[in-house]
Amino acid sequence: MIDGPYFVFTLLGVLGTGLVAGVFCAFSTFVMKGLAALPPAQGVAAMQAINVTALMPAFMVVFVGSAVLCTVLAVVTFVLWPDEGTVELLLGSALYLFGSFGVTMVANVPRNEALAKMDPGTPEAAAYWPTFVSEWTMWNHARMVASAAAAISYVLALT
Repeated sequence: MIDGPYFVFTLLGVLGTGLVAGVFCAFSTFVMKGLAALPPAQGVAAMQAINVTALMPAFMVVFVGSAVLCTVLAVVTFVLWPDEGTVELLLGSALYLFGSFGVTMVANVPRNEALAKMDPGTPEAAAYWPTFVSEWTMWNHARMVASAAAAISYVLALT
């Protein structure tokens, strides 16, 4: 069984990846649907405001902190190669680092940056908005599933 500081790190991994999964779940299940129901100018403006607010410490500590913690767990697991939980710890770390953090960097952030450059009331923004919502939400589903699977994997490592 995992114990000591390693147990604490794994437990924090469960918490962090689970919290991030919850945030992404909220966006996938109702936030993006609510924004999509608004007139494009309002939806674009609201998403731009959300994207600015998401960069504040309250979310970034959990999101980036979980990535750092997953990296630490992966490295420590490779170094210690424990008798139990090795596969689950490495899988959980990979799921979060690639499926959540990585997808965010290569799929969601570029779309956010493109949207940030647009004036919400322009025809360009109105034309881009449905594509943004569809593509951004599709990638958000992927990172939600990856974050939840990472949390489950870490829980399994503790059992």
